[in-house]
Amino acid sequence: MWPSAGINAANVGMSATETITSNPWVLGADPLVRHDPATGAPGGFGEEDFVTLVLPYIRTAREGVERLGALLTEHGTYEMNGIAFSDEQDIWWLETVGGHHWIARRVPEDHYVTMPNQLGIDSFDLDDAEGPGRDHLASPDLREFLTTHHLDLTQRDVDDPAPSVFNPRLAFGSHTSADHVYNTPRAWSMQRTLNPTSEDWDAGLPGASPNSDDLPWSRRPERLLTIEDVKDVLSSHYQGTVFDPYSARGTEAERTAFRPIGINRHNALAILQIRPDLPPSHRALQWVAYASLPFTTLIPMFTNVEEAPGYLTTTGANVSTDSFYWTSRMIAALADAHHAETLPAIERYQQRTLALGHAAVHAATAAASSANDVQVAALLAGANTTIAVQIRTATDALLGEVLATASTHMTNRFSRSDG
Repeated sequence: MWPSAGINAANVGMSATETITSNPWVLGADPLVRHDPATGAPGGFGEEDFVTLVLPYIRTAREGVERLGALLTEHGTYEMNGIAFSDEQDIWWLETVGGHHWIARRVPEDHYVTMPNQLGIDSFDLDDAEGPGRDHLASPDLREFLTTHHLDLTQRDVDDPAPSVFNPRLAFGSHTSADHVYNTPRAWSMQRTLNPTSEDWDAGLPGASPNSDDLPWSRRPERLLTIEDVKDVLSSHYQGTVFDPYSARGTEAERTAFRPIGINRHNALAILQIRPDLPPSHRALQWVAYASLPFTTLIPMFTNVEEAPGYLTTTGANVSTDSFYWTSRMIAALADAHHAETLPAIERYQQRTLALGHAAVHAATAAASSANDVQVAALLAGANTTIAVQIRTATDALLGEVLATASTHMTNRFSRSDG
């Protein structure tokens, strides 16, 4: 099992698929806890374990940070990870620091966070973490760890050497040229999309360019965000820039310069939505997408149920159109080579299926509001099945349309009829 994200019966969400970076001086001070086959020494745990060991046992996002933090302190981890927790009040983001240490920050109420695969928190208040913990939590010995190993790289006055507010990205993160290909361009792309007029994003200025190491960890968007906004930024391949691999605008070097967000080997996306204005019985939704995100859509699933529709759960090793995953994979692979020709059909499909999903959610939410708790569970399960059936019909139709387009553009085509 490798649970990556979910929402539990207390309507607490958790996402644990973010591998992040570190540096040699942190890993030397607190080595990762790896299994040693020669001695039989057990390793720590990692992202395939986090959801199983934490999500069933917590009732708030903060409890998730505290439970995972205690497990990390005791058992350690074999990799660097970023983990998100959310409930109807708060979102917390936790990052592991070496084998046993960790930090966590509460996301500001009106901010979003952009997190490529590198340690991201850029400001941390140790006094708050060691005191009330309103917005910061950490390993109990984090201040001592910083001081003993000289990890804080902030320039300080000689008469005030002890860190209180410091930059974890400098202390614990990576500072490599590979980040400028694999990580920072993705944060730039997301912030460029969600704050289009806040910076001159295409001028190459410090703090606003694809290779900026100081893009903010969190930011207030220029308008309120939607589910579609989240899907769009996670589908990004640098549309509207010279770095788009599907565009003719840039040079070959520019079009292949950066790792896209919506990449070919993407597996699954979970957008965890907890609606605080609704009763707990039907408050939570998990929006699901599979395969390469530029070519796929979202299916909204109510999470206060015992099981999910087979279209989402029966994915096996054999390719089959009975599976939303495999059908999405086939559409993406076929459409990729014929992007311009298939894009109109894919955009129509995405708009139609997202509208279907929202309409189904509105209808089920209205029905659940006048039902008792026993009735709600059955109602939501039925709504999930209905949504899946509707989107399967649309997805199968898109597969046929994309297949037809790809077939007419095969290399062995010939204009003369055989009739």
